[in-house]
Amino acid sequence: MRADLRGDTEPTRPGDPRSPGGLSPGLLFAGCAALCLLPLLLAAAQGEPWRNAFRELSSGLVMVGYVMTLLQFLLSGRFEWLSGRTGIDRTMRFHQVAARLILVLIVLHPLLYAAPRLVPDPGDAVAALQRMFAAPSLRSGVIAWWLMILLVALAVFRDRLPVRYELWRLSHGLMALAIALLGTHHTLRVGTYAADRWLAAFWIAATALAVLALLHVYVVKPLLQLGAPYRVVANRKVADRMWEIAVEPERGAAMRFAPGQFVWLNLGHSPFSLTEHPFSLSSAPADRPRLAFTIKESGDFTRRIGEVAPGTRAYLDGPHGNFTTAGRRLSRIVFIAGGVGLAPIMGMLRQLAAERYPHPLRLVYGNRVETQILYRDEIEALRSTLDFEVSYVLSEPPSGWAGVVGELTPQVLGRCLAPFGIGDWTYFVCGPPPMMTSVEQALRARDVARERIVSERFKYD
Repeated sequence: MRADLRGDTEPTRPGDPRSPGGLSPGLLFAGCAALCLLPLLLAAAQGEPWRNAFRELSSGLVMVGYVMTLLQFLLSGRFEWLSGRTGIDRTMRFHQVAARLILVLIVLHPLLYAAPRLVPDPGDAVAALQRMFAAPSLRSGVIAWWLMILLVALAVFRDRLPVRYELWRLSHGLMALAIALLGTHHTLRVGTYAADRWLAAFWIAATALAVLALLHVYVVKPLLQLGAPYRVVANRKVADRMWEIAVEPERGAAMRFAPGQFVWLNLGHSPFSLTEHPFSLSSAPADRPRLAFTIKESGDFTRRIGEVAPGTRAYLDGPHGNFTTAGRRLSRIVFIAGGVGLAPIMGMLRQLAAERYPHPLRLVYGNRVETQILYRDEIEALRSTLDFEVSYVLSEPPSGWAGVVGELTPQVLGRCLAPFGIGDWTYFVCGPPPMMTSVEQALRARDVARERIVSERFKYD
């Protein structure tokens, strides 16, 4: 017998949690593919005479690349109704992979026009490129071409740049907007097929939709947040260099969310500022109206997280993410966490405890030292209300440590999982990226089906 955690039963559960919305991953990416092919079909329907193969290939590739560019405004715009079920990790990964493909397609565009001149005289091809890049009629396209190269390069190497994230994000958005407007101007002005009213209408509509998506993120959402402010009600240290910040709405109800989801949290700044950061909710829907975030001191912002005072105003953008028990058919569950990766898992455990979940739950929790273990007393108390067991793993244990010693390597993980076998367990994995990769590979080596491993990543490059 399986516990049914689907969304249609959620309103009767403690805290009224909700499942992530949005299109299924297959439908979402199939829709994107169809939109990328649509301008090719509209161009082919015009019945224009065939030009040389290089020119036709150049036009076709750049049309696909440009639709992909405009789609990124929607896919990276935090629209839960669109990509909530797909998960932030898949949409982010698609965004990053698509950016590289877009760059290749757009860079090839002028090169393919000049390619036929390479034989017999390569110098003629270079001269043709120079004329194209100097032509006043092509100026908007040339600027967009260079901006695209700069945009992707700055995104790929963002972590190595001596620039604050907020400034990088502002420049990223402005360059993307400039590329959209300049690219559409170039397409409508000199595009061979864009003279057709249907294709021209498609480009105008797609660009307008991209601009509206950007305005929604930077204008509409902040306006909505102004009407739903939160206030910090507590900030307490919960482990070595880890803090729990709790917020409550100043008025009205707290947002509904699924356990394990995350929000973009803005503490002490205007909602129109770009100073916001993604943090998982470590509280459960059953804890509403109080929402809690467990945050580790690390980067520019979080190293001072312990200084955030109660009473500080907060704004939340969310919920987001698909790392949750909500909306899934589950029975036996294993949670595998590393460090502060316990935060979303703690939210799920708290919700399952509030619901008196009847099936076995197991937690494998790794840290470097004992003082980094989060919520130990609360975790131990779960044994009395749930069918729950925990394995603590330390890589630098104190003398007399009775738990498991080591890192979450395949060998250590195997020792922790051996007592209960594979069966129909579902595995939720959260922690540092190298740890997640190692754990997922170890689970696959144990013949755990891919669909029984649930995780979300926020960084790939």
